[in-house]
Amino acid sequence: MNEIQQAFGLGGRVAVVTGAASGIGRSVAEVLARAGARVVLGDLDAAGAEEVAAAIRAAGGEALAQRVDVSQRSEVETLVERATGEWGGLDVMCNVAGIPADGPLAELGEDEFDRVVGVNVKGTLFGCQAATAAMASRGRGSIINVASAAIDLAVPNYGLYALTKAAVTQLSQTLAVEVGPQGIRVNVLAPGITLTNFTARHSKNPDGSVDQERYDGFISAMQSRSPLGIVGETIDQAWLVLYLASDASRYCTGQIWRANGGATIPH
Repeated sequence: MNEIQQAFGLGGRVAVVTGAASGIGRSVAEVLARAGARVVLGDLDAAGAEEVAAAIRAAGGEALAQRVDVSQRSEVETLVERATGEWGGLDVMCNVAGIPADGPLAELGEDEFDRVVGVNVKGTLFGCQAATAAMASRGRGSIINVASAAIDLAVPNYGLYALTKAAVTQLSQTLAVEVGPQGIRVNVLAPGITLTNFTARHSKNPDGSVDQERYDGFISAMQSRSPLGIVGETIDQAWLVLYLASDASRYCTGQIWRANGGATIPH
């Protein structure tokens, strides 16, 4: 194994990925597995997670799937226990699971607030707590939490989503300071527009079909925000997660990593 393979390889490592049935979570799970990690895929969509895990196994990797509602502490703990029980420890925790929220803050109801905070903030916190407990005795580990480019921009009707992702960022940076002495690194991935089911809602009709005109308009608008003139794909986020999960980023913690095509550059 050469120096590059050693720095970026995850052979012998164990990873947990939430939100792994689709989108960024799926790409992250697949890339970590291809890098040699044994991966536990957690998602509310149990069938979807198992489908991804089966594809990873068919490609020669090691993967398990488990249903998890990240807003429930006990279920997140059980997910991490699956990794430590099956494979003896935990090296990488990727808290990817999240849900969108649209609408003006002035009309925000308490039930909607609790629902979104429950997944985006509490779910991330529970993942961090379970991972820290599993990693502390080993004296190493990497936690990657997913925020959003929304933390850098004030966009109408995205307020609730943005504030939950800002909370994830502060949570992560504070935790990085607290657990750094234990050899645990904590970083934030703040994706820009990335084509997933998450963003597809912007171009769908009420019946779920795609409005091609709206889709094309959405893509054009997102491309115009990037100096590169492109829109991200899930693999763009997964490669960055691989770096943060690997020893190549051993000197990196408490940072916000923005794969967003330059869309949030001040200008």
